[in-house]
Amino acid sequence: DKAPLSKSLLLVPSAISILLTLLFQHYQKFFAYNLQAIKEDFQIWRLVCGRTICLDLKDTFCSSLLIYNFRIFERRYGSRKFSSFLLGAWMLSALFDLLLVEVAQYIFGITINSLPSGFLGPVFALFVPFYSSIPRVQVAQVLGHFSITNKTLVYILGLQLLTSGSYIWILALSGLVSGICYNSSILRVHRILCVPSWVAKIFSWTLEPIFSSAEPMNEVRVGMGATVDIQRQQRMELLDRQIMMSQVAQMRRQRQQQGGMINWNRLFPPLRHRHNANYQDHRPSEQDTPPPTEVSEEQVARLMEMGFSRGDALEALRASNNDLNVATNFLLQH
Repeated sequence: DKAPLSKSLLLVPSAISILLTLLFQHYQKFFAYNLQAIKEDFQIWRLVCGRTICLDLKDTFCSSLLIYNFRIFERRYGSRKFSSFLLGAWMLSALFDLLLVEVAQYIFGITINSLPSGFLGPVFALFVPFYSSIPRVQVAQVLGHFSITNKTLVYILGLQLLTSGSYIWILALSGLVSGICYNSSILRVHRILCVPSWVAKIFSWTLEPIFSSAEPMNEVRVGMGATVDIQRQQRMELLDRQIMMSQVAQMRRQRQQQGGMINWNRLFPPLRHRHNANYQDHRPSEQDTPPPTEVSEEQVARLMEMGFSRGDALEALRASNNDLNVATNFLLQH
């Protein structure tokens, strides 16, 4: 939902790659990333074909999974800004590919005539904002020292993609450098390499209705997919301690604001409101109800990137007094 560009990049290149591998193998030569033909014969069209469709199904599978995980950036930035990042990273990585090949030939004497094909440069470039802007949530620990987080699987997929070919490290390095250059506020590349608004409108009118998905009717409160059971087992005790510490800190702040007097009405209901022994019918008055806590929109956005709804994120942040870790753990357990 809300990621039509990611959906198109996931479906269309993967379908073409499968067709070229299984049915139309004699057309694979047109999608080869042949650097010699580009430099000597000026076949510039090979930059487009060779840097879009993967000819190796392993690369197709890993890059598709990474694009699926990186769809959070399209939801955060919007389709136009996300497509501008991919376009800028694609163009910069193409330039860095040629430069790195020349550097490898000059320093190490390695002649590289072709590189692995596919949409790999922008995929590696997306690791830069993924590392810098996605919050790290610990899931478990291995042997008591090695932490497993919500980002571990993505890094493992990137490592698998990095080791799938002999010269794919060139694509990875050029992609990372292009991602750093595009994100750099000093170089201001994002102001030059961007998708014009009229082009974005044309694609939104034509392609977005095809690849857009309907918003789910019933949102499931599951933030991390298949790792929820592991997180529940590993973080139950930590969750209880953090919630208790947050409540104690809130009581201390209220006591300081009231000049050292504790508001006992918050802890023990008045006698006139006690209808039974369990106090099930007690309802706090408007005077006893504390004012709502102001919630940071940045933290709400981070929780929504993990898959939680905005209403759940607001409720969790207000309950945890804007503590992102406590709110995340609370949503993972409920």
